[in-house]
Amino acid sequence: MRKKTYDEPIEVQKKRFGYFPQTFLWRGRRYDVHAVERCWTVSRGRLRRRVQRLCFRVRCAEGTFDLYQDLVGNTWHLEKVLTR
Repeated sequence: MRKKTYDEPIEVQKKRFGYFPQTFLWRGRRYDVHAVERCWTVSRGRLRRRVQRLCFRVRCAEGTFDLYQDLVGNTWHLEKVLTR
């Protein structure tokens, strides 16, 4: 599987169970999540450079995406697009 890294901001418009991304907007286009294939957390760094993220691998009709929520800044990002 090939990965292309973007690390661009997105807008999560709707969450499932108040936690999992269900619909997100990236580059002006809406994506509906059909399945969350994987979720994990990332926590590292020190006080000033702390990184805390909730990460999700989601499958949409258009492909598979790695998304994350930056818990420090309360922002959402599309990190990678996975293709075969």
